[in-house]
Amino acid sequence: MAKVVAIVGPTAVGKTALSISVAKDLGGEVISGDSMQVYRGLDIGTAKATVQERAGVAHHLIDVRDVNERFSVADFKEEADQKISQIEQRGKLPLIVGGTGFYLQALVENLALGRDQFDAESAQIRSHWHQVADQQGKQYVWDQLAVRDPRAAEKIPVANLRRVIRALEVIEKTGELFSAQPQAPAKNEFLIIGLTTQRPVLYQRINQRVDQMVKEGLLDEARWLYQQGGTAFQSGKGIGYRELFPYFEGKITQEAAVEKIKLDSRHYAKRQLTWFRNQMTVHWFDLVNGQNTTEEIEALISDWLKK
Repeated sequence: MAKVVAIVGPTAVGKTALSISVAKDLGGEVISGDSMQVYRGLDIGTAKATVQERAGVAHHLIDVRDVNERFSVADFKEEADQKISQIEQRGKLPLIVGGTGFYLQALVENLALGRDQFDAESAQIRSHWHQVADQQGKQYVWDQLAVRDPRAAEKIPVANLRRVIRALEVIEKTGELFSAQPQAPAKNEFLIIGLTTQRPVLYQRINQRVDQMVKEGLLDEARWLYQQGGTAFQSGKGIGYRELFPYFEGKITQEAAVEKIKLDSRHYAKRQLTWFRNQMTVHWFDLVNGQNTTEEIEALISDWLKK
């Protein structure tokens, strides 16, 4: 059983800088836990660490898919588990870095996902329950799960709509209870470090991050994805890209599209923070406002590794 450190949190709170420091000081290798950084050619909008930032630190699960390919949570879990094992065998510390909550949960809890189970029936079921959630709220959808599978509902918070819908999908597709699905014991031991800061500061940093991305060429990157047929791709649903497609189609102004990216990024950050607080045991730190230091976090990790 390997010891693995995960660094999580919303965008613009310093995850990349912290991960590079920890990797260099404690002998680690980074595995991206971000569902969008797997795509080749999508660098600016996904906030990938630059080539200069990555210098001297091995990074994994970055640029491993073309933009027209799907990348499921099952794919992530399988490939991340392989990387963790390989990194540990090299005597290095595996570092999972990213903000895609369900990816991390699948890894930490060793969820039994099987191979990619997504198909046309899955899409139809998920679409139905997302529409229900939009019309009647998350609580109503959770209540439907509680009626069908009380044991599953007990373990899934109302706020985790994706997991609630996943449970309903399994029940409807297989006719079996979600709570009865086989779950394997944990494969590895995780220490989860969360970065955050005060909400107004976070939102200001997100807005600045988006403006910087635009300066660095986000529009050209998104236009390239659009011209590849991105509106139909999983990669095209990512924040920073999907908001620009209506601009390319002449439906809204560039200014409106950029403001929508900022709004969606702020909303996503809020959802990320809520998700991690509800779903996992996280040690929270604020590096932005100087309430904590990188040295403090590295000391915590070092102590944990010795236990």
